[in-house]
Parts: sequence; structure tokens; C-alpha cells
Amino acid sequence: MNDLYERHRAVIPDWVALYYRQPVEITHGEGRHVWDAEGNRYLDFFGGILTTMTAHALPEVTKAVGEQAGRIIHSSTLYLNRPMVELAERIAALSGIPDARVFFTTSGTEANDTALLLATAYRRSGQILAMRNSYHGRSFSAVSITGNRSWSPTTLSPVQTLYVHGGMRTRGPYAGLSDAQFVEACVADLEDLLGHTHDVAALIAEPIQGVGGFTSPPDGLYAAFREVLDRHGILWIADEVQTGWGRTGEHFWGWQAHAENGPPDILTFAKGIGNGMSLGGVVARAEVMNCIDANSISTFGGSPVTAAAGLANLSYLLEHDLQGNARRVGGLLIERLRAITAGVPAVREVRGRGLMIGIELVRPGTDEASPEAAAAVLEAAREGGLLIGKGGGHNTSVLRIAPPMSLTVAEAEEGASILERTLRSL
Repeated sequence: MNDLYERHRAVIPDWVALYYRQPVEITHGEGRHVWDAEGNRYLDFFGGILTTMTAHALPEVTKAVGEQAGRIIHSSTLYLNRPMVELAERIAALSGIPDARVFFTTSGTEANDTALLLATAYRRSGQILAMRNSYHGRSFSAVSITGNRSWSPTTLSPVQTLYVHGGMRTRGPYAGLSDAQFVEACVADLEDLLGHTHDVAALIAEPIQGVGGFTSPPDGLYAAFREVLDRHGILWIADEVQTGWGRTGEHFWGWQAHAENGPPDILTFAKGIGNGMSLGGVVARAEVMNCIDANSISTFGGSPVTAAAGLANLSYLLEHDLQGNARRVGGLLIERLRAITAGVPAVREVRGRGLMIGIELVRPGTDEASPEAAAAVLEAAREGGLLIGKGGGHNTSVLRIAPPMSLTVAEAEEGASILERTLRSL
């Protein structure tokens, strides 16, 4: 393992982070468990950053990939592609967007890039509204709309970005307000901001901020925003890269918690749909999607193999009601975590929905973020046989918990017990 780590450091950029003081090489997985090169078995509560959505080594997906690879692996979008069309039909129907068109990419970053391209071309404007504490990818344009300093390495930008308040409910100037007052204050902030600019193309927002630490506004905030946006002709882009496909339990898409004024104009997705295959995309109504008046293709987006994997994965998700499982098991898990952390001074908040849960850690007796505690818990959880993630807009002090959506009650209890021992040892 040390040899592989040294080889990694010799050829991979320094800014490609690795978890753990002694990094782990994952060699194989099954269900909700993975094994490392030394034979250690772990309960996986992070799923490759919310990407292993259904299960590791899901037979239906591996079979679909193998069968398609045996026929043809690649052709590009210059040719008709049956798996891609079939997957697009299913996603268009599920999106809630009328007269929807779907464009496939290889990642969430590329999906958000495409959404920015569509919005700026449609509106003929280079101004974008984004949320504070947000994250939308690692490309030049995606980091320029990312409101999280830890993940935005440059101030240079291809668009002009203006940041709106509201994505984080329990921190910031409006944290002490009631939900209704919070929404009212955030809408007033948006109105004021628009009074100082013009010709904004779009607002891009994660319904639940992923890298930001699984923070979210009260239900209905983006519906209230939408009333303002519609008056100005501004598009709404819902970044569903982490919240899509029923992970929040209550809804299939995160935007549906803000659905009073209908679906977003543009929806982006990735991660879970491919269950580990490089698959993302954009959904928009035809008027917006077809506004591009130049040639454009995708060499790898929606390839026959990734589309076949997406179809098999989506079918399994729907047939086994994994959204319902995320609601039931996730609800039990979050309540269990709240109970075990009630007497832990370092825990500021347990929050989330479905199987998308964050535990925010602070220095006891303060509201000051504690990245040291988060790092310590991450290490100790691994030693106890549990893999979790971390994030947050305040110095990476939030533990991120997002297991495959087929998680069982017994596995949820096992993971909670490991976290209880770990957190109480802080």
C-alpha cells in the first residue's frame, strides 16, 4: 500500500485529495460493503461520493454493461444510439419538465457547464446568480459559480456571478428567523440584488447543498425565488447531481420540495444514475435546449455502455422503490443519529433528508467549526469499519453520510453504532 501511495504522489497532482493518513485502496464491493487491498471489510456510508446509488456490484447493472460491451462500446452522438434514446425517454418523462429534451454528459461538472451554456445563450447574458456555500463542479466555469471558498481556486471567471443568500438555514444573518421570515428575508435579498443589475441569465441552485455539508433552505424558498425570477425572465437551473433519483426520500427530485411554481427550466443530473459509470446530463424544455445555433456533439456523453448501465440502474431503483427505502431507513437513521449525538458537545447539528445526512462538528461550547474533529471522526470510523465523507462551507467540519439507497435497517443500525462509539470518544 505504501508503494502505491508513493507512486500516486509521484504522478498525480498534489491537489487531488486522498482520505485518511494511510490512504485506502478499494479493490471490490458487494451490496453496501467494500473491501480494501489488505482484506479489511467496510460498511460504505459514502458510496463513492453519492455515486454508488443502488449497490456495489449490482448484478443487473454489471450484466447490462457486459452485454452492451460485448456488442459495441462506443459510437459517439454522430450515430443513432438506442440505449441513449431509451434512457433519455425515461428521464424526460420523470423530470417533470414539459416537452423535455435530454443531453448526456460524462459528469456533473460537464452537465452544469452545459446548463450555463444553454442559459447564457438563451438569455444572451453572461450574468449568473448562484447560492452562497454552493458547489457545482471543478471546471473553469463551474468553480466560477461555486460559493464555497474551499472548492474555488481562482477568481477568474467566464461569467459574472452574483451570490444570493438562502442555501444554508442555520448559519448566516437570517439563521435566527422563523422559516417564513427566513424565506421572506432571502426573497428581499434577491429583489434588492436584482435592483442593482440587469439581464441576468439564470439562478443555479442545489436543492440540498452537497459539498456544502448537506445544508438546505426551508421548503418553498426556491418557489418564492421563482416568482421573482419569472418577473425578470430569469431561468432557474436545479443542480440535482446529488439530490436526484429519490435520495431525499420525500421526493424524486430535490426541486419538488419547492414545486409550487412548477419544475425548473433546466435540470442537471449525474452521479447516482450511472451507479459508478461516467454518466451525467441536462434536461430542459425544447425551447431552451434547442437555442444553440452552432454545431455541438458529445464524443463520450451517453455512450452505449453508460446508457445501458443507466437504464438497468434506473429500472432497479424504480422497481425496488429505493426512494421509499431512503425515506424509511433514512428517517430511522437520522433520528438514531440525533439521539446518540444529543449529549456530545462537539455536535452542533444533525440534518438532512432520506439517505443524505450531515453531522456538523464544532469546538465544544462554541459555534466555531472544527475540521480537526471531523478529520478525527473520519479516521476513527474507518478503523471501526465504516466509510463516511466530509464537507461543509466552514472549514470542512461536516460529516457526510450517504449510503447506497438499498441500505437495510440492520446496516443503518450498525453504522450508527460505529459513529456513536467514534463521536463519544472525541
